[in-house]
Amino acid sequence: MAAPRPALCLFDVDGTLTAPRQKITKDMDGFLQELRQKIKIGVVGGSDFEKVQEQLGSDGKLHLARYILVKVVEKYDYVFPENGLVAYKDGKLLCKQNIQGHLGEALIQDLINYCLSYIAKIKLPRKRGTFIEFRNGMLNVSPVGRSCSQEERIEFYELDQKENIRQKFVEDLRKEFAGKGLTFSIGGQISFDVFPDGWDKRYCLRHVENDGYKTIYFFGDKTMPASHSTPHPGPPHRALWWGHQVTAAEEHVCSAGAFHELTKQQAL
Repeated sequence: MAAPRPALCLFDVDGTLTAPRQKITKDMDGFLQELRQKIKIGVVGGSDFEKVQEQLGSDGKLHLARYILVKVVEKYDYVFPENGLVAYKDGKLLCKQNIQGHLGEALIQDLINYCLSYIAKIKLPRKRGTFIEFRNGMLNVSPVGRSCSQEERIEFYELDQKENIRQKFVEDLRKEFAGKGLTFSIGGQISFDVFPDGWDKRYCLRHVENDGYKTIYFFGDKTMPASHSTPHPGPPHRALWWGHQVTAAEEHVCSAGAFHELTKQQAL
């Protein structure tokens, strides 16, 4: 029987490796590629593959007088868009799951219609387009609209911090769709996700449970209650899952001292 692999490091994207919906910095990118020489690494985010590629992939590198796009799946051992509902390992697609097959068309339409009706009643300084984005594993709902500019995104976020627009929206949805097996998760700056119960970021663990890791470290800006190196076992995964709270991407991940302190707790 093969000895278990020491550990795997998984990283959230928005708010951890990058600022929300922004590209990864050269320092962060370089740190992760250096880390990959020592340990297996992966990324898990709520966004779809195209957005993960935009943020973490490279625009292109000069090779034989032409630029070649570096795909995100070539830079990480594991890539899990949409919380792992879409899964890549070693550059190859493992599987895709879809929300419509799980929830059924009737419930999805009820949910979409209710959200659009609720959004229509909200008065905001600005509204743009793409209020609901249909992804493989979730619906992403944005009161201001995902097509807003960066400045409009920040404006909405600051207003939301004061008036709890998304929180009130989610509380209303939880009452309206109680008992329907849905989870409503606020994240980022302008939206929240709706997905079947159990389809949060721990969903990705099922793709690595047979790969023999003794310990899995997860770095994210929202890891409560599994924060401050608190072990959090997430079924069906058997290895120990450690969540580490992040307040600023550059601040913690690129800190070699912080990472070495981590590795003292559990030998890699």
